Amino acid sequence: MLDKIKALVEEVKALSAASAEQAEALRIKYLSKKGAVSALFDEFKNVPAEKKREVGQRLNELKNLAQEKINALKDSFLGKEQNSKAVDVTLPGTSAAFGGRHPLSIVKDDIVEIFSHMGFTVAEGPEVEDDWHVFTALNFPLEHPARDMQDTFFINTNPDILLRTHTSSVQVRTMERQKPPIRAVFPGRVFRNEAISARAHCIFHQIEGLYIAKDVSFADLKQVLLTFAKEFFGADTQIRLRPSYFPFTEPSAEMDVSCSLCGGKGCSVCKGTGWLEILGCGMVDPAVLESNGIDSKEYTGFAFGMGVERIAMLKYQVKDIRLFFENDMRFLSQFKSAF
Repeated sequence: MLDKIKALVEEVKALSAASAEQAEALRIKYLSKKGAVSALFDEFKNVPAEKKREVGQRLNELKNLAQEKINALKDSFLGKEQNSKAVDVTLPGTSAAFGGRHPLSIVKDDIVEIFSHMGFTVAEGPEVEDDWHVFTALNFPLEHPARDMQDTFFINTNPDILLRTHTSSVQVRTMERQKPPIRAVFPGRVFRNEAISARAHCIFHQIEGLYIAKDVSFADLKQVLLTFAKEFFGADTQIRLRPSYFPFTEPSAEMDVSCSLCGGKGCSVCKGTGWLEILGCGMVDPAVLESNGIDSKEYTGFAFGMGVERIAMLKYQVKDIRLFFENDMRFLSQFKSAF
């Protein structure tokens, strides 16, 4: 056994290779599970007990020698390959492709910036909410039919935990922790159990606004929304407010803007009316103020909410809302220059 080890030691010392492939072949020949060194370790069990210590020591020395020799051969070729593939720094570089922001992010940031200039701060809240913040504190009693206006995703069939259906829940959280005056906008993602189509999706984004202070009137609401419309859609934009219903505002209204494509004359986009609906709004119901610890006799306020996808579709003339969620680079690459 010792003679075999000695012979293999001399053989390993004389190893040489002309390429990295040959060095790898030597590793397999000597160090693999079926290699020459491993074969000697298999024979070790037959060595007499009195010689096991000496033989075992020689075997370990052989294995270490083989590993060092073969690793040195492989390292020598690795250095040569790296040198042969060295970068010529004098060559012109490859231009990196620039990315771009998502169109929904562009529109959201533009809207938030406009309201920031009017003194509104930004607040955010959790997407997984409880019934109080999404419904009850906003004047949705348990059996109120207004709850049917929003198809809700409940968590684990628990009727008290759900995915928020609007960012109004952040309005509630803001009123709970902050005393008037309050002036804030609330951007975020919301969820509703709706069939996905070209005009609707189960996931979408909203930006809501809330202003509570003394002597706030509907005229203040109209002026804020008119300023926003002219800043976002153009200085010639007109608005109109139509009576509507929301459980948390009274009176309530839907706001339309004049169609920027036809100048209000009527086209296929505005369906011949000259107007496009973009948001809902109204004066905060006194019951909502009282539910959140605000004295409705001392303070009044208004609220509004708009869908970011709806605004983006109007701005960029996108006819299918699903395009915003499909991560299609052919679609997204059109917004690379929109910084």
